[in-house]
Amino acid sequence: MATFLYKLGRSAFRRRRLVALLWVALLALAGVGAASASTATSSSFSIPGTEAQKAFDLLEKRFPGASPDGATARVVFQAPDGRKMTEPANKAEVNKAVAELKSGSGQIASVTDPYGVKAVSKDGRTAYVSVSYKVSSMELTKETRKALEETGTEARDAGLTVEIGGDALQAVPETGAGEIIGVGIAAVVLVITFGSLVAAGLPLLTAIIGVGIGISTITALANVLDLGSTTSTLATMIGLAVGIDYALFIVSRYRAELAEGRDREEAAGRAVGTAGSAVVFAGLTVVIALVGLAVVNIPMLSKMGFAAAGTVVIAVLIALTLIPALLGFAGKRVLGRKARKGRPVSDKPNMGTRWARFVIRRPVAVLLVGVVGLGAMAVPAASLEMGLPDDGAQPVSTTQRKAYDLLSDGFGPGFNGPLLVVVDGDKAAADRTVKEIKGLDGVVAVTPPAFNKAGDTAMVTVVPKDRPSSAETEDLVHSIRAGSGDDVLVTGATAMNIDFSQKMNDALVPYLALVVGLAFLLLMVVFRSVLVPLKAALGFLLSVVAALGAVVAVFQWGWLGSLFGVEQTGPIMSMMPIFMVGVVFGLAMDYEVFLVTRMREAYVHGERPGEAIVTGFKHGARVVTAAAVIMMAVFSGFIGSSEQMVKMIGFGLAIAVLFDAFVVRMAIVPAVLALLGHKAWWLPRWLDRVLPNVDVEGEKLHKELADSPEDPDEERALARV
Repeated sequence: MATFLYKLGRSAFRRRRLVALLWVALLALAGVGAASASTATSSSFSIPGTEAQKAFDLLEKRFPGASPDGATARVVFQAPDGRKMTEPANKAEVNKAVAELKSGSGQIASVTDPYGVKAVSKDGRTAYVSVSYKVSSMELTKETRKALEETGTEARDAGLTVEIGGDALQAVPETGAGEIIGVGIAAVVLVITFGSLVAAGLPLLTAIIGVGIGISTITALANVLDLGSTTSTLATMIGLAVGIDYALFIVSRYRAELAEGRDREEAAGRAVGTAGSAVVFAGLTVVIALVGLAVVNIPMLSKMGFAAAGTVVIAVLIALTLIPALLGFAGKRVLGRKARKGRPVSDKPNMGTRWARFVIRRPVAVLLVGVVGLGAMAVPAASLEMGLPDDGAQPVSTTQRKAYDLLSDGFGPGFNGPLLVVVDGDKAAADRTVKEIKGLDGVVAVTPPAFNKAGDTAMVTVVPKDRPSSAETEDLVHSIRAGSGDDVLVTGATAMNIDFSQKMNDALVPYLALVVGLAFLLLMVVFRSVLVPLKAALGFLLSVVAALGAVVAVFQWGWLGSLFGVEQTGPIMSMMPIFMVGVVFGLAMDYEVFLVTRMREAYVHGERPGEAIVTGFKHGARVVTAAAVIMMAVFSGFIGSSEQMVKMIGFGLAIAVLFDAFVVRMAIVPAVLALLGHKAWWLPRWLDRVLPNVDVEGEKLHKELADSPEDPDEERALARV
């Protein structure tokens, strides 16, 4: 592989104008496709194989046109202290709002009259209007949303409190200037690392081009492939991080080759042939982790994984082709000021060298501190409570949260998460089901069954006693399901969340086995070792559990919550553990591949195990540190999102990179390798014969170049970054 990539790098350098033109053309083509694509009309959410989904499917079949999965809203009215919503003046304001809603949009399926359906609290102070739409929340037009948001304006002027809840107000998450700040921090780190504005600008430029192509393609295909807004957010997050990192490693290696005295074209070829091999395998681990999300069998999650994986593939291709092409344009400006002026570079041990020597002298102490420290951080993960966020998790300043609180105070906490029970049977079966549910603990109210035209299917609404995300409500759902036959199904947003959480839990172990297993095999091929991949996988598990513990401490317990803009604590998003496993594993293996391949390269070229560790850190620690800081900056930029889910993902990934890069890869890994010595690179002979030799460390490439009469440096060892 190194030989092929070496030729690719030299070819891209020589034909730099053509290569640059091709990538610019791809960016323009993707941009035109995104601009001309019709707006996505759907962003459906389904969980195949669950009872909640079966109930939705049955409702669509038996209640045609009812749109059971359509958007909903609740407009909540509250009278001032000492007044009631049943007073004629207040009643008139509510009736006026109901009339405005009915005429405000053609997407509305129904609007209830609170006085006709008895949607007034016992104390008379609170009333609500239920609004159902024919389409999902992502399909609502701007005009429809605006009509809903303006509902009750006159009622507010008359002295009533009016708040609006429900998923109809759900919009594309706003991430604000967070990503820009993240990219700005990345730029500063790159300038410090390289000492050259040109060298710092290349990774940023290529990462933005890669993300631009990826996001434009996703936008162009959103309508066809039913892609949601979060898909683009994840692709941006991952694409920026790996795009900058992969380019960073190629540019660093190129500068090192120039420092060895090679001409620019040869330096570009060798940089792509050696560092590029690590980029390919690092990218493969990320792609495996993201594509592996398909095993969960939730279409939305699978699409997110595939889209983000596509962006990673683009980042790898750009690093291997566009980077050497741009290096051809950059000339010597890619070097720092001292190197351009020919000043000698200091040969004293750098920070990476000093740290590696310290670890080798005290491997047991470093290993214990690292493991115990991450173990302590992982303790909160034992208290993990999972669920999907509802309006109760919204910031207290939002109208959704205010509506949620008004309904809880006026009608009870469970009123915000009613259960929809679907009975596949006649009136007798429906009446029997209602009677059974009324006898269960934790039930506040059960509505009379509503039948379809054929009279063979009924819908029953059950109001739980507790809030939607509580364990008591989950127990109630299980009780209804356990006490009824196959002809009674429980669905609704609350039941769907419960089923989603269960499906994520059930998929975690198979997913972990698949991703870690495939990556383990891949790393065995890269490192020609059994213990190094095993150590890499165990170190990852330690860092990801510690990161999950930090997420629990901040978002569930509220520790330092105000620092990260967490206004409301609650259960951790159901997909967070499996999502962190997928994304963080791929990113963690990036650092493993980049850092340990330097050690493997030194070991293969004759250095002793301890010397190889020092050499790997001497040339790789600075770059890996910069890459980790950049990735943390990019992820941290999403903590400023208005959407709790995006905020949680940004925080979780940033803290996971911190733990994995600086504790596991920089401390635990060299400590373990120092203790193992030569055994770290042991591989059974039979396995050595079976595994393909992909020459990641460039040993074959070195021999070929050394034997070539055209190579003026035939006796020179490969430069190491």
